[in-house]
Amino acid sequence: MWTQAQRRSPTTAHHDLTATLSLRLPRVLVSGICAAGSFVLVAFSHSVGTSLCGVVFASISSGLGEVTFLSLTAFYPRAVISWWSSGTGGAGLLGALSYLGLTQAGLSPQQTLLSMLGIPALLLASYFLLLTSPEAQDPGGEEEAESAARQPLIRTEAPESKPGSSSSLSLRERWTVFKGLLWYIVPLVVVYFAEYFINQGLFELLFFWNTSLSHAQQYRWYQMLYQAGVFASRSSLRCCRIRFTWALALLQCLNLVFLLADVWFGFLPSIYLVFLIILYEGLLGGAAYVNTFHNIALETSDEHREFAMAATCISDTLGISLSGLLALPLHDFLCQLS
Repeated sequence: MWTQAQRRSPTTAHHDLTATLSLRLPRVLVSGICAAGSFVLVAFSHSVGTSLCGVVFASISSGLGEVTFLSLTAFYPRAVISWWSSGTGGAGLLGALSYLGLTQAGLSPQQTLLSMLGIPALLLASYFLLLTSPEAQDPGGEEEAESAARQPLIRTEAPESKPGSSSSLSLRERWTVFKGLLWYIVPLVVVYFAEYFINQGLFELLFFWNTSLSHAQQYRWYQMLYQAGVFASRSSLRCCRIRFTWALALLQCLNLVFLLADVWFGFLPSIYLVFLIILYEGLLGGAAYVNTFHNIALETSDEHREFAMAATCISDTLGISLSGLLALPLHDFLCQLS
């Protein structure tokens, strides 16, 4: 249980946040520039190399933006984790729906990508114009009661911790915090590994001839349904909370094995069954994400929370990277067999 002395006062939180926002400014600018650059590079690309450069710019923007903004949630009420997760899930769904809808309406992929250039501008505008200082937290609220009932994830020798930015933590403290986070980091890595193994290695191979959808359209529907599942589950924290995220990792791995078996043996008779499975895949991934960060927010002290949030962001990136290393060669191997 964290004592009232361990919580930031509104004045302290305001000063900490102001300093943190100033430090994060270069990151936000780089994130916005890379996002715009990714749209332009891919839109005007005439080679695989240029397209891959655009993907790299998009990845830099996404990764840098996530670690920057998610760490800022340490300065706000814990309920902000749910709002953040819902927003990121909605962004994925909106992106997939926008691309699917605009291309179905007759716009070329280049025109569709260029029409998205306003998004990076909205990112910068929201950071400078919409972000406000945190208000005082009610110590008797539901989130505080749940936090008090949890065992602390990180135990420190000192009975009291001083609120402050993660930059004040020593390397030894950071390592101690990171070791405590592994209980949540490892299952989140496994979840993202399994789902992006499916997305990067199997989506294109889950092709059905007995439908009016073309190969490209089937792939776009897979992406849209996956993002719909992610959005729904990332927005479900108020309805359903899961503490043991290892269960989600196991279920996602079973999902991977099942779809890999279908690619190999082709036993699923209808694309609509695959639609349901992919929606379920997105639900598992989104639930793992929002519950991981919610649990960490409840089980870390004010002093450690900013660093803990930023450090846990490596989970999805690591899982996606590892899946790419294995899924792409497997994809090429399966294509040679078919």
